[in-house]
Amino acid sequence: MIRHIVFFTAKRPEDRDRVREGLELLKGIPDCIRLEIAENRFEDPIPGPSPDVVVYGEFEDEAQLAAYKAHPLYQESIARVRPLREMRIAADFLAD
Repeated sequence: MIRHIVFFTAKRPEDRDRVREGLELLKGIPDCIRLEIAENRFEDPIPGPSPDVVVYGEFEDEAQLAAYKAHPLYQESIARVRPLREMRIAADFLAD
């Protein structure tokens, strides 16, 4: 299984909801085992930069992850979120 985690920050605090709403489109993509979109709770006591929104997905294999990224809703989400985001950090890793 592949776990896909992406962290986003909005350029402006007032855009956080629009970033989350744009990412919510991803939930309409059937090519995944599990997909969650959540806002950061900002409860970490260690100071430093923190993301505003997190995408967490689980995929059977590379083929399923590729199908997810090729879906039209994925492209629509990118088109909505990219102009609003400051940072995007993604990580894909094999789960035990």
